[in-house]
Amino acid sequence: MTSRSGDLAQFEQRLIRDPQICGGETIFRGTRVPLRTVLASLAAGDAPEAILADFPSLKPEDVRAAIAFAAASAEEDLPVSAIPAIQ
Repeated sequence: MTSRSGDLAQFEQRLIRDPQICGGETIFRGTRVPLRTVLASLAAGDAPEAILADFPSLKPEDVRAAIAFAAASAEEDLPVSAIPAIQ
C-alpha cells in the first residue's frame, strides 16, 4: 500500500487541465482522454485492462492515478460520517 502523499503525487503528475485541450476538462497528461471517462468506466465495472485496451494512449499508472484522485476527492469532499448508517 502506498502512502497517501504518494497517491496524491501520482495523480497530480498524471492529470492536467489545459483550457486549450478538451475545453479545460481534466485529462491525462499527453492524451485527450478525460478523467471522468475513466472514472465512469471504473464505476461501470470495467477492468483496468479493458480501459487500457479502449484507450491505448493510457498507461496503467493513469488508471491508478484516476483511482487515487477519486479516493482523495472522496476523503476531502464526503466525510465518512455523511454516509447514512444502516439501521
